[in-house]
Amino acid sequence: MSKLSKYYPFPPGGGRGAVKLAPLRRRSRGERGHVKLCPLRRRSRGERLGWGERASWGLVWLSTMLVLALWGTTGAVEEVQLVYVGSTTTVWRGIEQGLREANILGGFTGHTYTVETVSPEALLGAQRDKLPLAVVAATDAETLQRLSAKFAAASVAVLNLLADDDALRQACLPNLLHVVPSARMKADAVAQWQKRKPTAQVQARAWHEDYTKFAAGELNNRFRKAQGLPMDDDAWAGWAVLKLLSEAVARAQSTEPARILAYLRHEMAFDGQKGVPQTFRDTGQLRQPLLLVEAGKLVGEAPVPGVVDSNDLDSLGLTSCKQ
Repeated sequence: MSKLSKYYPFPPGGGRGAVKLAPLRRRSRGERGHVKLCPLRRRSRGERLGWGERASWGLVWLSTMLVLALWGTTGAVEEVQLVYVGSTTTVWRGIEQGLREANILGGFTGHTYTVETVSPEALLGAQRDKLPLAVVAATDAETLQRLSAKFAAASVAVLNLLADDDALRQACLPNLLHVVPSARMKADAVAQWQKRKPTAQVQARAWHEDYTKFAAGELNNRFRKAQGLPMDDDAWAGWAVLKLLSEAVARAQSTEPARILAYLRHEMAFDGQKGVPQTFRDTGQLRQPLLLVEAGKLVGEAPVPGVVDSNDLDSLGLTSCKQ
């Protein structure tokens, strides 16, 4: 058993920058009397499809988070412990990246986040003195079900970062949440794309190193600089789960596991650098856009515009426990 060292943040930047002020001057009569009119133009396809709304939502989200962070500061620092079950592959690299960024937010909200790595056997067999905020797991479907059963009575969230089994979603376990897209979500995304290009041999992915929209490029650059390798699907899931949990703590203003599970399930709207608010279905699956990749190249996104509504995330995967 090992524990990741605590990361103590400090607010980025600081100091004052030079600000140039342009001298005021009186406008000429010609300037005062002349009004420029912007010519009418046809809106771009992106604007018609609502991509501008995605960007606006992102700005609103960022402003809200800053206000919540600054408002919630009390001076006291509370340690928030997460437990990780899984290997030290790129999932773990994503968790490390997410942990650094969670602790930057925690520097404003009065929280410091730690992640303890534990084997499945040790976690399933031991009685803990203090419940973790959540269990983060990159493991197989059977182990996920056992973890869910162990922590169900205490309403501790178990977050799945690796298994895409549809049966896990159909089971609708109350404390099991899936950050990774399901097999059916990926199959639906490929089917949508092939309605536009029938012979295309594409794969549906959660992430791609060349994705740049909605600040994804900045995330890819941060990860590559810190970790020395490109961000893939597994690394994105590891990063995303820390971002999900730290934002839930900030918004819900709670570190009680049961409150955080309820907030994630019923109130959380998560960006994940994909440009749309992502929420959890009653199956426990995180709704999310997927990226379409052909021969290693990023070629499109799903939901696929022109085939379905580009904002209809429920066009991908099992949408309800009732199905």
